[in-house]
Formats: sequence, C-alpha cells, structure tokens
Amino acid sequence: MAKNNSWSIHITQHKWLLWVIAFVITILAAHYQRTTGPTYPVRGEVTIGGQTISFKLLRSETTDKEAPIEIVVPDTAITGYIKYRRYKSHDPWTVTPMRREGDRLVAALPKQPPAGKVMYYVYLKRDVQEVSLTGQEPVILRYKGSVPAAVLIPHIFFMFFAMFLSSRTALEALDAEGNAKRYMRWTIAFLFVGGFILGPLVQKYAFGALWTGIPFGWDLTDNKTLIAMVGWLYAWWRNRGEHVSRGSILFAAVLMFAVYLIPHSMFGSEIDYTKMGQ
Repeated sequence: MAKNNSWSIHITQHKWLLWVIAFVITILAAHYQRTTGPTYPVRGEVTIGGQTISFKLLRSETTDKEAPIEIVVPDTAITGYIKYRRYKSHDPWTVTPMRREGDRLVAALPKQPPAGKVMYYVYLKRDVQEVSLTGQEPVILRYKGSVPAAVLIPHIFFMFFAMFLSSRTALEALDAEGNAKRYMRWTIAFLFVGGFILGPLVQKYAFGALWTGIPFGWDLTDNKTLIAMVGWLYAWWRNRGEHVSRGSILFAAVLMFAVYLIPHSMFGSEIDYTKMGQ
C-alpha cells in the first residue's frame, strides 16, 4: 500500500509533466490522423529519362474551382497528360494533355458538386518512355463546399482540445489521488461543442447535410464522434455523484484515442453517379 501511495504522490507533484505528455499524445494522434486520411495529398517520386521527378497530387478541392494538377518538370523534352473520369460512374475516360508553363506541366480537373469525386492518372512521357505517377492505382479526389474560417477554425480548436483533455483526464485517472472527474466534464463539453455543434455546421457547408452518421448514414467521421461521446457519457454515468470509477474514465479515453486514430474523412460523403443521369 505504501508503494501505491508513493507512486500517487510522485504524480501529484509533477502535474505539469502530465500536461506535456497529454499534449504530445494529442499532437502525434492528430498528425497521424491527418496524414493517413483519404484527402491528404499523394506524394512520391518517379524516374524518367534518368531524372527523378517529385510530385504532389491533390485529393481534395472546393467546388468553386477546378482542381489544379502541377508537376515541376524542368526538362522540356518531357511532356504529360491526365486521364480521368467521375468516380462511381459509367463515364468513359477523358484524356487531356498537360501544358507547359515554365518548368511546370499543368492541367486541371473539372468542377464537381459537393461530395462528387473524380478518379485520375497523371502520365509523363519522354521519347518512347511513359510512366504513370501512381502506377496502376488512380488518385481519387473529392470536392467539398467552402467552409467559412469562422466555423472551421473553432471546430478544429474544440476537437483538438477535446482530445488533449481526454488524454489529460486518462493520465489523471492513473493517480489514485487525482481529480479526473473535473477534467472529464471539460472533455465532454469540448467534444460536444466541437463534434455536435460546430461539426455539423462544417458538414453542412462542405457537403450539404448537418449529420450523415447513425441513424441517417454511415459517415465514419460523424460516427466515430458519436462513439467517442457515448464512451464519455458512460464514464460520466459511472462517476455521477459520489461514485468513482477510474476504469470507466480510462476506457472512454482509450476509446476516444482509438477512434481519433481512424483517418479523417474515411467512408465520407460521396455521390454515386451510376444512380444519376449524365
């Protein structure tokens, strides 16, 4: 028992370190979620004519403009073209040559409505050599409506701090003398504002619907927010009044961390053009 008390006092005297650890956990989780999502640009390199060409291809664009495709290719002997069609459609492939602007080859994909997707390839040619930047796999780009900064920035802020407070609450729950219930309430508050007030507003601006998760759909971003909230409400219920359940708090924090690691925009809103006219 003395050993446990010593461990608890040790944590209590270093609360600042718990905030640092929680912040690092949040930063790493946010970076992982962002860079593994289906809207993060595709990056890579190809070799053609003995030259290495680096590229970055978009996978997300707003509906008010065409999606630009730009590859830095100083060698003027290298030309390029794009091949594209709407995702989930019976469209034939459209082939468009890339034009040269200085040391770049450029082209653009046509505008689509919110949640519309386009799948495309980018090819480079030099003499008889031709290479696809992404091999046999096309790039899939999704269009979304423009979200006002006054809505998007607070949404990101509240969701980031919800994860930050969730991690901090879990660390507090590891301390037998800690007050994890206080941080738990703040976690729920930030998650509610970020995920259930600002989140639907972002969704409305981007894709025209306030909520596309259960029971109206299977949008993973909405559903994982719902799952995280259910976990924290369970922890709140187990810790209501004088009840103390550190295990339920740890469970809610681990659950939120797990759903937070799911790449952003996975199984998000999309148009099925096969069910629509040309």
